[in-house]
Amino acid sequence: MGEPTAIFSIHDEKDDEIRDIVQQVYAALKEKGYNPVNQMVGYILSEDPTYITTHKGARSLIRKIDRYDLLQALLRSYLNV
Repeated sequence: MGEPTAIFSIHDEKDDEIRDIVQQVYAALKEKGYNPVNQMVGYILSEDPTYITTHKGARSLIRKIDRYDLLQALLRSYLNV
């Protein structure tokens, strides 16, 4: 028999990228004195980019992520699936 087939999940790679961006945006918001969780929730619900500071390119970074993908990644992380 050959070697077992490796299982690769595109979600793992995408989730890692999303996690990195969210952490950078969180840090930028916190550094500017905002409540990062409230600001990001406002952005997710409204898709209004003004919830995210332009400090350290945070607004540009968060807009690279599709909100649907972001919500999926957040739920997968929260549910550990």
